[in-house]
Amino acid sequence: MIDEFAKDNLHGRLRRDREALLWKLDGLSEYDARRPLTASGTNLLGLVKHVATVEARYFGEVFDRPSPEPLPRWQDSDGSDLWATEDETRDQITGFYRRTWEHSDVTINALPLDAPGHVPWWPAPHADTNLFAVMVHVLGESIRHAGHADILREGIDGRTGLRAEHEKRIDEEARAAHCAKIEQAARSAQRPRGGEVRTIDGMSDRRDPKNSGSATHGAHTVG
Repeated sequence: MIDEFAKDNLHGRLRRDREALLWKLDGLSEYDARRPLTASGTNLLGLVKHVATVEARYFGEVFDRPSPEPLPRWQDSDGSDLWATEDETRDQITGFYRRTWEHSDVTINALPLDAPGHVPWWPAPHADTNLFAVMVHVLGESIRHAGHADILREGIDGRTGLRAEHEKRIDEEARAAHCAKIEQAARSAQRPRGGEVRTIDGMSDRRDPKNSGSATHGAHTVG
């Protein structure tokens, strides 16, 4: 009974976060869906492609139920699953993700939580595992990258939320006031308190009462 409860809850959460990740592409131009949005190149369509690849592997070959999708060997992983080439369409990538859901769901529904699996890219002794551990792992990956996507999408056009039916109208004035309050708190935390000056690195300088122009910082004196 507890196994079915656990499986149903993990599976339900996985389904929810799959949809949340896909929704982050809603209404975006091809450029905004693909362009790098961080210094390391993280992009929205690439996140979908990556999570689809991860799920296809874990609920496929790990349980000797290979995905019908063409996947490169895991040994040949080169980061190409993290971005979309100009020849890959959005529909191709989102379609790959949705078909992967179907294959994964068949695996999840067919196997008990203690069904053995083998993850060849995990180090010993962890490579031999089971469905429960893999579901937790894939759910963690999906949640993590859905969170990345949430932040990236907010940076593009301000849209936030878990799914369309819960999306609220953007109140620019309220957002600006909220950010100003947080900014003020951050600046206030940086100001001197009781003879201390907070530095950017989080350390404290204590003013020397005999010399107001200098401060002791650990064992050193700074001017």
